[in-house]
Amino acid sequence: MRSPDQILADLAEVVRRTFPDREYAGPVSADTRAFADLGMASIDLIVLAEKLEGVYGRRLPFGQFLAGLRDRGADDVGLGELVAFLQHHVA
Repeated sequence: MRSPDQILADLAEVVRRTFPDREYAGPVSADTRAFADLGMASIDLIVLAEKLEGVYGRRLPFGQFLAGLRDRGADDVGLGELVAFLQHHVA
């Protein structure tokens, strides 16, 4: 089972490789927000989801994750939320 810290490290590496033109001065942490801090757009989350499926070698229910964000009216995604989702599905 991967720890939250390992998953966050995986996620940070995928973000760095997938979006090399993004400038973010702070450390990528569970509190980092995808839109406000990393400058991502909604489509970027889809691209990130595809890359993460490749890293973990399985299809992940990102549609469910995104629908949950939409249903609760979230205007941003904390990487901690994404880590919790990934830990639940890749453990």
